[in-house]
Amino acid sequence: MVGVSQGQDDWQRAVLGDVGVGVGVSGQEVSPAPPPLATPPTPVQAQAAQAPYPSAPAPVQAPAAAAVLGPDARALVSAKPRSGESVLGRGIGTLRRLFTSSAAAEVEQATRVGQQLQQPVTTGRQIVVTGVRGGAGKSTLAALLGSVYAHYRPDPVLVVEADSTLGTLPVRLGVESLRWTVEDLARVVAPSMRFDQITGYLAELPEGGWLLPCTRGQIGAQVSWKSYEMVAVALRRYFAVTVVDCESLPGELARSAMAGAQARVIVAPATLEGVTSTRPVLEWMASLPRPMLPSTVVALVATSPDTVLDPAAATEYLAVDGVRVVAVPYDRHLAAGGAIRLPLLARGTRDGVAALAAEVLGRAVRE
Repeated sequence: MVGVSQGQDDWQRAVLGDVGVGVGVSGQEVSPAPPPLATPPTPVQAQAAQAPYPSAPAPVQAPAAAAVLGPDARALVSAKPRSGESVLGRGIGTLRRLFTSSAAAEVEQATRVGQQLQQPVTTGRQIVVTGVRGGAGKSTLAALLGSVYAHYRPDPVLVVEADSTLGTLPVRLGVESLRWTVEDLARVVAPSMRFDQITGYLAELPEGGWLLPCTRGQIGAQVSWKSYEMVAVALRRYFAVTVVDCESLPGELARSAMAGAQARVIVAPATLEGVTSTRPVLEWMASLPRPMLPSTVVALVATSPDTVLDPAAATEYLAVDGVRVVAVPYDRHLAAGGAIRLPLLARGTRDGVAALAAEVLGRAVRE
């Protein structure tokens, strides 16, 4: 790996020192020890981009915390979370892999995906997740991507909610309560803030990483493009990867956020209506003066176990200008709702989401 530059070393000392992490003379972390999966990637450099920060933000009273799910809502679920695959399905899958696949090839593929997910980034990468309609699984996929990045990467990962339609992102991420929102943080954020000050405004996630929500569950809350831009630019230097759960297209915030991101994921339900309504969006993206398709991946999400859609034909139909299409299979754990637990996902779902996360991160790094 190429040696860490002096600028990166200074950033590490300034940011990681805020949270009590030692930095050696080479610029690499001394404690805690890196995970055994692979050599930890280079931490994110401080960015020179200037945000329209208020010169002297007025004191803002901390908003009251709001529970994501109250006791009455929690009482609605009486059973434990389901595994993404039935016992019979797991047995059949094991036999199929035993007789039709190579263990060495599977290990090689898993290693390659893991290395891609842990590749170093020199500046924070922002990935926008959107779609053309509600109920497509956009928030679920954003939660999955954020959880996968937080699982594989030792550097900070952030998930931002930029959809004011009372989505399911906080529930899917297993957050207990919310306090500060995008609009709230836009009123107080400043370039002089330390990393530990920034995380004080965020909700820490049980699976790793942090969340900045759009609302505290109230109807009518909105996020403006100006506030989103201010927060997105300010936080980019603190987090290696930021996943943005954006409003559905053709909303103004979605279009603007897509233009400012380094990579995009377009979520298409694996239905006839979902595929045919997604293609015009891809054609529009291909026609822009600054084409977005080279850094875009389409996630073809199966929402039912009984889909009649031909995956191969759908992939070919959506491959506008050669855009990459990654299938995410139906999963019982995801379909049941509630907080996502990565160990409960079916093997095919884990492999599909990891491949999607690796593919979109690779495109974000090259952007």
